[in-house]
Amino acid sequence: QVQLVESGGGLVQAGGSLRLSCAVSERTFTNYAMGWFRQAPGKEREFVTAIIWSGDNTYYADSVKGRFTISRDNAKNTVYLQMNSLKPEDTAVYYCAADTRGRTFYSRSDVSKVTGYDYWGQGTQVTVSS
Repeated sequence: QVQLVESGGGLVQAGGSLRLSCAVSERTFTNYAMGWFRQAPGKEREFVTAIIWSGDNTYYADSVKGRFTISRDNAKNTVYLQMNSLKPEDTAVYYCAADTRGRTFYSRSDVSKVTGYDYWGQGTQVTVSS
């Protein structure tokens, strides 16, 4: 059973930065995707960004492109989400997700769907004040 544990959320003023972490309990699989999603009150969970672990492919939602950066640390089995120039509309619970089923190739469509992942973290709250 894979476990994902997020950390790093909090309260920040608009224009500020936060870094979220997602620790993966095990990584016996090779090519798989790690994603970040977010869900604001009353809204559906939406795709933020994803990274393919065996390569350097990354994908971003248009709303965060140029402000957010996803990265990974193989030695620590951890994925990071660096969030800069935060806006009040970035306020949400942020979830880390993993697709351990693996694909030969991940398209943007594959990684941007909630159904594309089989493990989820518990979420961490990010609040951006204006």
